[in-house]
Amino acid sequence: MQKQIHIFYTGRVQGIGFRFTAQDIAQDLGVMGWVKNLRDARVEIVAEAEEEILKDFLDRLNKYFARYIQDTDTDWKAASGEFKDFGIEF
Repeated sequence: MQKQIHIFYTGRVQGIGFRFTAQDIAQDLGVMGWVKNLRDARVEIVAEAEEEILKDFLDRLNKYFARYIQDTDTDWKAASGEFKDFGIEF
């Protein structure tokens, strides 16, 4: 079943390649959506895929950036189907 996650990452998550790594992992897994830096030093992600794929996506991000992520705020909901790829928003 397709799901959507809306995530906010807090910590030292900007200036370390977080967005580009998230994009690479998402494209590798077939995840759709976007990632962007926020002015308050957080990173925001909206992503859609099968639930198990999203869990793998989150697991890879969390393992790769474990020493930089201080906190995450994740909201799960039904997929909207609005995304055709995964990109970096500016």
